Amino acid sequence: MTHPRDERGHVSAFMTAIMTAVIAAMGLVWDAGGMLIQRGQASSIAHEAARAGANEIDLAHFRSTGQRRLDETAAAQAARAHLRTSQASGQVEVTTEAITVTARRPYSSVLLPVGTRMAEARSTAAARAP
Repeated sequence: MTHPRDERGHVSAFMTAIMTAVIAAMGLVWDAGGMLIQRGQASSIAHEAARAGANEIDLAHFRSTGQRRLDETAAAQAARAHLRTSQASGQVEVTTEAITVTARRPYSSVLLPVGTRMAEARSTAAARAP
């Protein structure tokens, strides 16, 4: 049985195209998963820092009035210390009633060198005085 034309090499070109697409898809899944992990860590850090800050009660005010409120300076210091310890950057906003922390974690793309290779995982959490 003879073929009307020579088709050698057609499967190789098809396989090359398919394998390139599969490798690109695997890279996207890998890097997206890494970014989701960083986002989860940023969320945990933000919540922990907010809780650490919310534990800083103004004791002098509590003793004199019986009302709880945050010591704004101590709460901000505790939250920033937790961010530093967790190797995250971020912002801390404190009022006498609540603290809001935004944690940021950098993420560097591993497999996909498309566009910028650096991204930032960011999460915000708030806590009130107990």
